[in-house]
Amino acid sequence: MMSLADLMDNIKEARELALLGKYDSSLTYYSGTLAQLKKLTTPIKEVDRKQQWQLVRQELADEFEVVKEISQTLSSFKASDDNWLTPGALNSRCNVRTPVEEPTRDPDVWPPPPPLDRRAGPTYGMAPAPSQIHPGHQPPSYRSPVGQPVSAGSAASGVAGRAGSNRRLGKEAANKPSSIAQRNRGVAGAASSNRRSKAATSQSGDAPNPDEEKFDPTGYDKDLVEMLERDIVQRNPNVRWDDIAELDDAKRLLKEAVVLPMVLPNFFKGIRRPWKGVLMVGPPGTGKTLLAKAVATECGTTFFNVSSSSLTSKWRGESEKLVRLLFDMARFYAPSTIFMDEIDSICSRRGGESEHEASRRVKSELLVQMDGVTGATGQQDDPAKSVMVLAATNFPWDIDEALRRRLEKRVYIPLPSVSGRRCLLDISLKEVPLANDVNLDEIADSLEGYSGADITNVCRDASMMSMRRAIEGLSVEEIKGLNTATLNQPTTMSDFKEAISRVCKSVSASDVERYEKWMTEYGAT
Repeated sequence: MMSLADLMDNIKEARELALLGKYDSSLTYYSGTLAQLKKLTTPIKEVDRKQQWQLVRQELADEFEVVKEISQTLSSFKASDDNWLTPGALNSRCNVRTPVEEPTRDPDVWPPPPPLDRRAGPTYGMAPAPSQIHPGHQPPSYRSPVGQPVSAGSAASGVAGRAGSNRRLGKEAANKPSSIAQRNRGVAGAASSNRRSKAATSQSGDAPNPDEEKFDPTGYDKDLVEMLERDIVQRNPNVRWDDIAELDDAKRLLKEAVVLPMVLPNFFKGIRRPWKGVLMVGPPGTGKTLLAKAVATECGTTFFNVSSSSLTSKWRGESEKLVRLLFDMARFYAPSTIFMDEIDSICSRRGGESEHEASRRVKSELLVQMDGVTGATGQQDDPAKSVMVLAATNFPWDIDEALRRRLEKRVYIPLPSVSGRRCLLDISLKEVPLANDVNLDEIADSLEGYSGADITNVCRDASMMSMRRAIEGLSVEEIKGLNTATLNQPTTMSDFKEAISRVCKSVSASDVERYEKWMTEYGAT
């Protein structure tokens, strides 16, 4: 009996032959494999195991039927071709007159000129055919009989008659427009109607906005351009400065780097040119991404939210093209903000033992594009055409030195202070009803060492305590019958204390000390 490995090899060979178009050989392998599977499953007594083998055999049988249908279809094509080449079929087809199909009219190619209307006119100097001569009929003669001179009147009348007929023909030709003129007028009329239809379409609501220019994907893969426009480009993320608690120093720096150059373009020139790179350093959950979205909203720029997956491809050389395409699109949609979250995963320190060649090429292309963000456009003094790179990281000590130099401003986003925690509580609880015993100042003091994301989780967990109490011990059908007022009870102080006991800090004191040490050595605020 054939072994399991041989069966797998036969199945693989059958599928490969089917993919290569060798259907007869594939059918041979399939039929042999099915026969061996039948012998293999017959002695099996276990029901579950036998059912599994029967499912495998059924799948192979389905594949066998598909390949068999394809082979039969190809055989029918071959048989029809052989019948077509027989002498009787050729004679029968040659005797059948099929109407000539008129080719599709191409609007850009003029059709052949219509045939001229050759009307039978009077013939001069030609004798009529013998069949047209009636007995006793004398053909007209412009010659006088022999011996008689031709009179001047008759000769003049003959010449005048010919001239008159020529004038009549000329007048008809002048009154009749030529086929070329008709064609020209027809083409012009079609073009004018097309222009009118396009104008009507542009005035309708379904037409695209003419002011909205699209990036020209010439030289790039169209799928890559569509992916970046669909997954990365965000216009007006709708996050304001007021939505972010505290972080006044970071807001001031970002306004100076991005917003003010748009408001005061005449001031930010020369040595005062806008910063082309800002790095936000801090523990996770402190609001670095929100700051980037607020920058894009407040200054009205196009916001590119980039991560390592956005610039990674399995094809060799494709990742470098993605980096270049990203910056080309940013320059096209300028003013733009490219936010690279977790930039340490994209551009970590070069020269490591575990660094791959493809990763090094991506880092080099990123460094080249960042250094040429302003110089490559030739408009480094025009803030309306500026592209700023805004980066965020939780591991600033892993960033490459060249990238650190290109990110000219490096600002620390710390954990919120007491006033920041109080402001964050107000923002998170503005839609949550609170009981009279809730003291937000006391809650802010008890949340020391918590990040902004941790405080948001505490508020979310506390706001759900009333719902948990209302549905305790109830079935799903009973929960469906509850109204919103029963579930939306005011949150009490005990709910906040219980939520704080459940949610622990995500940042340790040693991590904060390490960030502060790095900022002391490399910070540039």
